[in-house]
Amino acid sequence: MINLLIVDDHPLVGDGIATMLKDESWLRICGVCKTGRETLEALPLLQPQLIFLDISLPDTDGLELCSRIRQSDKEVKIIGLTSTNEAGIIGQFLARGGNGYLLKNMERGELLEAIGDVLNGRIYLSRAANQKMLEQYQSVSHAIKSAPVLTRREKEILQLLHEGLSGPQIADKLSLSPYTVETHRKNLMQKLQANTTQQLLKIAQEYKLL
Repeated sequence: MINLLIVDDHPLVGDGIATMLKDESWLRICGVCKTGRETLEALPLLQPQLIFLDISLPDTDGLELCSRIRQSDKEVKIIGLTSTNEAGIIGQFLARGGNGYLLKNMERGELLEAIGDVLNGRIYLSRAANQKMLEQYQSVSHAIKSAPVLTRREKEILQLLHEGLSGPQIADKLSLSPYTVETHRKNLMQKLQANTTQQLLKIAQEYKLL
């Protein structure tokens, strides 16, 4: 028997999941918690093997709660169950110890598939969440591939400009002439198609060069 804990402040969510799982005799809903505090207090008493965790709770950030649950229990499987479909949130949830991510509009089949996958040690992402992560990856990958190629010296000077050093300060730090530093700066401006140093740094950040 697998004990499932639902963490969500909307009663209809718990009722909906209970309805979907009513024919699964191997799975038992051992509790429903509405807040982060209630969840942390219930964990040692209920000892769930599986948790459905909403990202938005009235008293705490669901991402932070995921971290705290994982700190107290290394084995429990945690599936995010939320309406939020953002690549950044999904990535943070998994990084904090989450095992899966479902959207609340899922069908019964997808719910059971997610449960089966995480209980067998796999990461599960809903189809919509998986698409969002793929789009994020493709966006970053494209930005990296299209980034201008900089020399080692250009990278050094770009980083020092980012740290707020002036041309003469960079020249002194790298034991170069001010003219050489200015030449590298102009080459950087040309490669990144920038008109000012501020714009140069902004574009460099977009290309993940800083």
